[in-house]
Amino acid sequence: MSNLALLCTLAFVGVTMLLSVWQKLGLERDIAVGTVRSALQLLLVGYVLQYVFGSKHVLLVLLIVAVMIAVAAWNAGQRAKGLPGIRRRIALSLAATELLTAGLLAGLGIIEATPQYLIPISGITIGSAMIVSGLYLNQMRRELESSRGEIEALLSLGATERQALQDALKRSVRSSMIPTVDGMKTVGLVQLPGMMTGMIVAGADPVEAVRYQILIMFILAASAAVTSMLLSRLSYKLWFDRNGNLRRGL
Repeated sequence: MSNLALLCTLAFVGVTMLLSVWQKLGLERDIAVGTVRSALQLLLVGYVLQYVFGSKHVLLVLLIVAVMIAVAAWNAGQRAKGLPGIRRRIALSLAATELLTAGLLAGLGIIEATPQYLIPISGITIGSAMIVSGLYLNQMRRELESSRGEIEALLSLGATERQALQDALKRSVRSSMIPTVDGMKTVGLVQLPGMMTGMIVAGADPVEAVRYQILIMFILAASAAVTSMLLSRLSYKLWFDRNGNLRRGL
């Protein structure tokens, strides 16, 4: 893509801002800031990856993955600011998910253990796990709001914190995985995912692009399940205060 063609894509941003003005949504500033930030961030990442791919240094790969996990944990933690230590638990869940998926991919010889493969797939995995974490926390907040009376009744009858939250945890895990599961059901029929589309546009064989996309879909399904279930295990006690009562005002 030429620089002129890339510049012309700002027309899409312009249309979005005009629609915001027309409907009085007040999103013009956010759209402008998002446009500038996304462009600068991606250009910066492009140059960084160019250097990392050339050096093939393991420590640089680990550093980039660690930064991805830290930023993802911070962003997902915004969904439950009132929970002390929630970002650490999100980071631990993301790290465990990344270690499992990358370990299996490299250990089974599915991909080459090189920065060119590990970093992009890690980014997809961690990004998806971040969204799942945010969805899980949002659903848990709604569950506590709607089922507070039921949970407190179980606690008063002698149930443990885990037992009292069991149904809410299950519903939250299930809810956080719905977008991933629905995406698997409709991929190829409703949408052509990003990796597959990018490879085809770049001139790759469509069948080869499909193979990689199948790999990504299976990774996303596994990472969604591992992240949501692990996060539910690590964080359920945070919904209670020191006296064992449900927190309020989350």
